[in-house]
Amino acid sequence: MTGRMARAIGLLAALCAAPALADSALPTAADGADTAWVLASSAMVLFMTPGLAMFYGGMVRRKNVLGTLLHSYVAIALISVLWIVIGFSLAFGVGSPLLGGLQHAGLAAMGDAVWPNTTIPPLAFMIYQAMFAVITPALIAGAVAERMRLGAYLGFIALWSLVVYCPIAHWMWAADGWLLKLGALDFAGGNVVHVSSGFSALVACVVLGRRTQDVEDIPAPHNLTLTVLGAGILWFGWFGFNAGSALGANNIAATAFVNTNTAGASAMLVWSLVEYLRHGRATVLGSVSGAVAGLAAVTPAAGFVSPLVALLIGALVAVVCFAAVELKGRLGYDDSLDAFGVHGIGGVCGMLCTGLFAAKSINPAGADGLFAGNPGLLLTQAVAVAVVIGYSCLATWLLLRVVAAVTPLVLTDEEQRDGMDIVLHNEVGYRL
Repeated sequence: MTGRMARAIGLLAALCAAPALADSALPTAADGADTAWVLASSAMVLFMTPGLAMFYGGMVRRKNVLGTLLHSYVAIALISVLWIVIGFSLAFGVGSPLLGGLQHAGLAAMGDAVWPNTTIPPLAFMIYQAMFAVITPALIAGAVAERMRLGAYLGFIALWSLVVYCPIAHWMWAADGWLLKLGALDFAGGNVVHVSSGFSALVACVVLGRRTQDVEDIPAPHNLTLTVLGAGILWFGWFGFNAGSALGANNIAATAFVNTNTAGASAMLVWSLVEYLRHGRATVLGSVSGAVAGLAAVTPAAGFVSPLVALLIGALVAVVCFAAVELKGRLGYDDSLDAFGVHGIGGVCGMLCTGLFAAKSINPAGADGLFAGNPGLLLTQAVAVAVVIGYSCLATWLLLRVVAAVTPLVLTDEEQRDGMDIVLHNEVGYRL
């Protein structure tokens, strides 16, 4: 009897000690492989913004190429500084379900060995997220290209980053964010990046109005070679964008990597096919636009679905985004470079497809979607999308009104005829 009691006491003691063992198993130092992958991914995502500059720059008229390139490059400088000073803390600091606190302002209190729930240093997490914060407002430039003044653009994207991007990032990605707690899934930024910027772009192009039309200077791409090169850089960087969001060198990163390439390839082929059936030809601009739409759409789903599902997402979004771009002419808004038609609509498609196709068999940290027996996830995704659309549109409209009260938003008709490069920078992109 005494022996049994002793064994029982020993077993009880071992069970009581289990939590202490689990705590001691938590990471006390960053994992080298995971850190290396996230840092490399950070560089890849940064490279996307120059890629975006080329993608957009080739699609404008020659007299506006430098101004358009600068819209992307200046975002790197401006948003990087804001992110360190306060943006990161607002997005990822511990605060309320609506907004982060200020404990990380100026990168204070970043001395822990690893960022919570990761195996990477806090600064690695911070700089990776900084690259997302940089490219998101730069996407909006595609809707206001060839007519927005640089000063107004700088003021707008600075305010937009703090008022729109940081709260939405907190809602979706911070541990105490209310949309994350609601159960919404956004693996790498379908809602945070593409829906927010895409619908903000729509509001911006409506507020600014149409570009000045000159019979002898029809708005058309001046250098599609530059655009194709930019699209290739975006595709390359998207591997860091999506696979890097696994925050480690692991199976989920590999899944997201494969899904990213699959969706981009599928969308490129289907867009070209639809364009051929609709217009009797497949264009180079259409093919790369399709690829970008597929890459945007798979972003929220990349770590939650199988490669075959990614192929389907790419095909679906190509049809939907093609229709959205075609509809632009009928509705009359001047989304210069289709930021809304590709990124906004692509992001919505991707978020809803996540609600349809996500599977815990792919990623146990995610959730099952409608076709895995959980219709509730689709409803949650729809709510998250509706919230981000509503907030982004309202906030963007208000911010543009604030900026317009301080400085003019749009170049005059005469300045638009002369071109941004000469009027704003006294430079030209080419001397032929």
